[in-house]
Amino acid sequence: MALLKLAALGALGYVAYRYYQHQKSESAPAFAAGQTNGQNFSQVREAGPHAMADKPRREWEKADEQSDQSFPASDPPANY
Repeated sequence: MALLKLAALGALGYVAYRYYQHQKSESAPAFAAGQTNGQNFSQVREAGPHAMADKPRREWEKADEQSDQSFPASDPPANY
């Protein structure tokens, strides 16, 4: 009886894993939908909240936008 329960639990886990793999997005986590296509060879995300996979929790300010545009440069914008 315990062996049947273990087999059923394993089958349920396998089905859940396959469902998760099927539902997982094909794009990189930081990119919004449509940002990673064949033309985006270097895989660089566009600047701004519209290009983010997750919506920002608060309204973006000018400094947020400029900081995002300067990434991954080592120097931040001069008007902080």
